[in-house]
Amino acid sequence: MTIKQACVVGGGFYGCAIALFLKQVKRIPEVWIYEQDSILLGRASFTNQARVHNGYHYPRSFTTAYRSHANFTRFDKDWGFCIKRDFAKYYALARKNSKVTGAQFRRFCNQIEAPVSEAEEDIIQLFNPALIEKVFKVEEYAFDAILLREWMAKELQQAAVKMYLSHKVVRIKQSEAADITLDILDHRGESTTAETQLLFNCTYSGLGQLSEPEGMNAFELKHEIAELCLIQPPEVLADIGITVMDGPFFSVMPFPARGLHSLSHVRYTPHSSWKDEYGLSPYGILESYRRESRVDRMLRDACRYLPVLAKSRHSESLFEVKTVLTKNESDDGRPILFREDSHIRGLYSILGSKIDNIYDILESIDSLVG
Repeated sequence: MTIKQACVVGGGFYGCAIALFLKQVKRIPEVWIYEQDSILLGRASFTNQARVHNGYHYPRSFTTAYRSHANFTRFDKDWGFCIKRDFAKYYALARKNSKVTGAQFRRFCNQIEAPVSEAEEDIIQLFNPALIEKVFKVEEYAFDAILLREWMAKELQQAAVKMYLSHKVVRIKQSEAADITLDILDHRGESTTAETQLLFNCTYSGLGQLSEPEGMNAFELKHEIAELCLIQPPEVLADIGITVMDGPFFSVMPFPARGLHSLSHVRYTPHSSWKDEYGLSPYGILESYRRESRVDRMLRDACRYLPVLAKSRHSESLFEVKTVLTKNESDDGRPILFREDSHIRGLYSILGSKIDNIYDILESIDSLVG
C-alpha cells in the first residue's frame, strides 16, 4: 500500500524527528504533527539533564550502554549546532552503596570502547575521599533544547510538515474505511476529527491514554513526578559536569538552555510514582501537584561527596513526568519501545528515554515504511 498521509502525535524531539524523516527521507506527501502544548519540545524534551549519553550512565545494562556509545558520535555530528562540548565531564564511584566499583566501571568503559582516564589531581581533591573511591574523566556532552527547538520548527516548516500546536488528540480509533481516526480538541477547545493511514504515538507519558487499554496497549509503564533543579554552581564547577554513581547519588552538569547547571538526585528527584492506568492522565496529575522543591535535601546529601557544592545557589526547579518501562527498573536499562497496536492497524507507539535513541527508532521506521 502506498502511504499518502502519516501523522505524529506528540511534538517532542522524537515526534519532530520522525515527522522530518517521514517527509524528507520516506517522501510521504502529507505529514502532520499534533502537539497539545503551544510550543514544540516543551515538556520532557526540555526538562531533563540535557545529557548526550556516551554509554557511561548504564554499567548494569550493556545493551543500553553500547547503543548509546554507538550513537554518540553520530548524534554529535548531526546535531552539533546545539551541543555544548566546552566542559570537562567526570564520573565518580562511591565507596558505599554503589552497585559498581571503580575497577568494574573502568572495565565496563573498555568493553564498550568509551574513552576513560584517571581524573586530574585537582579534580580528585574536590571530593570527600572517605566517600568516593575513584574519579574518572570521560567524554560526554550536553545539548541546548532551545536551539534544538528553534531548528526543528524551521526545518519542519521548510519541509512542509503541517504543525498543529495547542491541539490535543483525545482518542484514536479505527475508522470504517480502515484508516485511523483521531478525535481532537483544537486551540479553541472545539472538537474536530482527522484521518490518516499511518500514525506514530510519541506522547511519552501519555502513551497509554489515547486508545482503549486492549492487547498491546498494556505498556506496563511507571510514571514519576520528577524535579530537576537548576543551580548557579561555584566558580570551580562552572566548566565541569559530575555524576556520582552507581546508586542513590546525584549528577550536576551544564544546562545550556538556561546557562545554569542541572542538579538531580536518584533519591530526591522523584517526588512520587505510580503505574500507568488508562483514564488517569499523568499530565493531569502533574498539573495539580503541589510543587515544593527538595533542592535543600539534594544539596545537603550531594555536599557530603562534593563539599564545594555548598557554594551553589538555587535558581529554579523544573517539574515534569518521567516515564520508564517497569521491566527495566532492576537493571536501569533504557531500551526503546516500538510496537504496533494489535487492534488498530497502522498505529505504532514509541517510547524512548534518551535523545540518542532516535537512530534506533528511525531504523525501525525505515524498515517499516517502503
